Amino acid sequence: MQSPMESMIRDQIIARGVTNSRVLDVLRQTPRELFIPADLRPLAYADEPLPIGQHQTISQPFMVALMTEALQITATNRVLEIGTGCGYQTAILAQLAERVYTVERLGPLLDSAQLLLQSLRIGNVEYRLGDGTLGWPEAAPFDRMIITAAAPQIPRTLLRCQLANRGIAVLPAGPDHEQVLFQITRFDDELQATPLCDCRFVRLIGEEGWAD
Repeated sequence: MQSPMESMIRDQIIARGVTNSRVLDVLRQTPRELFIPADLRPLAYADEPLPIGQHQTISQPFMVALMTEALQITATNRVLEIGTGCGYQTAILAQLAERVYTVERLGPLLDSAQLLLQSLRIGNVEYRLGDGTLGWPEAAPFDRMIITAAAPQIPRTLLRCQLANRGIAVLPAGPDHEQVLFQITRFDDELQATPLCDCRFVRLIGEEGWAD
């Protein structure tokens, strides 16, 4: 009998078209149940988002895999993550990239994620508390950028100022009831946006997102 993790990877991820071997290997190496409140751990590998406190959620496994594959991360990439949450996506990114810069606006989530990632000996992550839509200007430009909450529109100022030329960003955008996940490549001042799928994320709060 397969483990819940292997069943998740087979039935939820590979079956829906995510096949990048580096992404699949990292998913296998990352115990998702550690990032979920204790009372919900039996659902850790279920095909659904789960609450993690502070009115936030951990994305369903397929969405994490899809966004990670779409980023096309290489081992030399520097990645900006907006929305640390419980740190699960951060852990996935950190095992694929050279360095991850993650920004979270909710202090309790950031503190918890940092402690957990450090306990897992993931050391190539920088943490910041603040408005994620402002990015991390002093560390820009970034080769890759991922946003794990949805703004009403694509945050073009952030992307043009902090995403490297020919860099790739993956993010959701749109109103609550009709969001779309986009893969965006920057070519000088042009942002080429490719829709990947319909989706549903919590709101991105900040200057280029929703009002708090």
